[in-house]
Amino acid sequence: MTLRNRMVVAAMGVNLAEPDGSCGEKIAAFHGRQAEGGAGLIVVGSAGVCWPAGSNEPRQVAISEDSHIPGMRALADTVHRHGARLAMQLHHGGTSAVEDRAAGRPLLVPSYPEASNIDLPQLMLESEMAEMYAGMRAEVELQPMSVEDIAELVERFASAARRAKEAGVDGVEIHAGHGYIISAFLSPFANQRDDEYGGSLENRARLLLEIIAAVRREVGRDYPVWVKIDSKEYGKPEGISLADAIETARLVEAAGVDAIAVSAYHDVGQGALHSQSNIPHEPGHLLPAAAAIREAVTIPVIATGRVEPDVAEKGLKKGQFDFLAMGRKLLADPDLPHKLAQGAADRIRPCVYCYCCASQIYLKRDIKCAVNPETGFERERALVATSKSRHMVVVGGGPAGMEAALRLSQQGHRVTLLEAGDRLGGTLPFAGIAYPANLKLLDWLRSELTRSTVDVRLSTEATVALVRDLAPDEVIVATGARRDMPDIPGSNRDFVFSGDEMRALVAGESNPGLARKTSRFTRGMAWMGNVTRLGRQPHIVRQVSRAWMPLKKDIVVIGAELVGLELAEYLAHRGRNVTVIDEANRPGKGLYLVRRMRLLRELAALGVTLINRATEIAIDDGAVSYRNFRGQRRRVGAGNVIVAQGAMGDLSLAEALQGAGLSVHSIGDANGVGYIEGAIESAAELAVKLA
Repeated sequence: MTLRNRMVVAAMGVNLAEPDGSCGEKIAAFHGRQAEGGAGLIVVGSAGVCWPAGSNEPRQVAISEDSHIPGMRALADTVHRHGARLAMQLHHGGTSAVEDRAAGRPLLVPSYPEASNIDLPQLMLESEMAEMYAGMRAEVELQPMSVEDIAELVERFASAARRAKEAGVDGVEIHAGHGYIISAFLSPFANQRDDEYGGSLENRARLLLEIIAAVRREVGRDYPVWVKIDSKEYGKPEGISLADAIETARLVEAAGVDAIAVSAYHDVGQGALHSQSNIPHEPGHLLPAAAAIREAVTIPVIATGRVEPDVAEKGLKKGQFDFLAMGRKLLADPDLPHKLAQGAADRIRPCVYCYCCASQIYLKRDIKCAVNPETGFERERALVATSKSRHMVVVGGGPAGMEAALRLSQQGHRVTLLEAGDRLGGTLPFAGIAYPANLKLLDWLRSELTRSTVDVRLSTEATVALVRDLAPDEVIVATGARRDMPDIPGSNRDFVFSGDEMRALVAGESNPGLARKTSRFTRGMAWMGNVTRLGRQPHIVRQVSRAWMPLKKDIVVIGAELVGLELAEYLAHRGRNVTVIDEANRPGKGLYLVRRMRLLRELAALGVTLINRATEIAIDDGAVSYRNFRGQRRRVGAGNVIVAQGAMGDLSLAEALQGAGLSVHSIGDANGVGYIEGAIESAAELAVKLA
């Protein structure tokens, strides 16, 4: 199989199939867009060989019956029209088959598993728990596979591969990783069998080798077949090791596979590990394993795992791997391959690694992306040129306003963007200081606006008179949320900062409330930062703040949602003793599940104290007092208090403009806090409406 480049769309469960498992228009649009964007190979994730048995998602792709062939053929035709190749990933979920749990079917396992550490439920919100386990039975039946069960499963994989070939699909990837059934057999932790399928690595690999042989009998030697394996099982001391993975790689090469995709997995009961293995948070985390396996085999190796294009290029040139599979990056921008080929890497819409995409699947929802509103909505939100250009005035230069202005101008409208401040970004610069991945999105939005036809007017307050004089056909209000200080006793004390005051302090912005709450030296430093504009550069603020910050050693943050927790992490990394207090039962609302699971464990490692279910919160002299869930009155010392609460939608300008007879639409946090995803999504929805 010849590919036009070495960029592969990594297999992902996306929950976009039809109710009967067939590939329909929705998943065809999803993968067709990736093919149009220039990827060389697209791997359709988690095609169930025993569907509906063994399925992980309500609308998982199926390849278990001949009736699924027409849909696959239509998908292959769509991908081929754009010059890409298509593969199906053959899959059986084993103990991860949540659809089996929901239907009351037994979960297939190599043997009864050993107990593992579980902290996952404590890291989830109650609403997520209810959503994830909706319809599932409390009792779970495990079925250690008999030799007859194994033989049937082998034939299921083989017949699935035959269907893929008949449908015109270009190859198949056998999923032998991620804790699914083949991976469970390979794992010395999960596989406790004492027959020919357990014990030694050769025995544990027997199921995989039999599947490869059966697939080859069905599709022939010349049809591309490869295997995805785990290079490590994190959190399982006796799980798959890199040495095991290297030996498995040698075995499957000898068995006749054409390539090896290198991934990793983890103990699913430990929340922080969900962003440690197959979707790692650490850039390039899996590359050393890919390189080690590449040294041991002669067939191509497909690497993956948060790898930047320049790093990938170096790895390819060094021979550390042969292809790069990307998931999150291509969800954020499916045009990434074409942009690289055109030398326009700076125009790639960046992934911010918020885990919106992965968290959707955990909760059995359709795939989506926080920064790319078209992902999963390729037909519904595609940009379409307008047949009637109109004048659009966008008020507010935060992420919602910038995205709306860009999309409307790309549709062919004349757009004027009014921003009261002297720079674009809204709260995004502050969010980028706390979580630096956001800065790439900020830079991208600003850069794209500079290249666009949008008339950007900074330091321009959008009064009713001004907007009326501009004579717009439509007005889009994206002025963001109002951040009032909540009614907390003692919140007017000088050592207490509101969210807006903290943002101004960190980002070098002016704020009248800071005059009496900061020293002359601090105000001088802020002034210098403004004059030199160094204080306007978040990456410099991040570095300088490691050496100096105008905040005391002991800090209490009131509010344990996204902003409060990211701020706590930022402060803890700068040597502060941080306590976060909130009335909520569990912390982390606003953070996507997979990111929250990691962040909460990181906060614990940094020594941050989280206090939930606190009532009667009050700010006293040098302390914050509260009543805990036991009814006891407690106090926490505080040199400074930061109130990360009180944000709410603000439609006052929209209502005033509407009252003046203008056609007005409000998006983003003006309608209520929705963070980056809400801002970008609402802008896209409005652009479709106004096309």
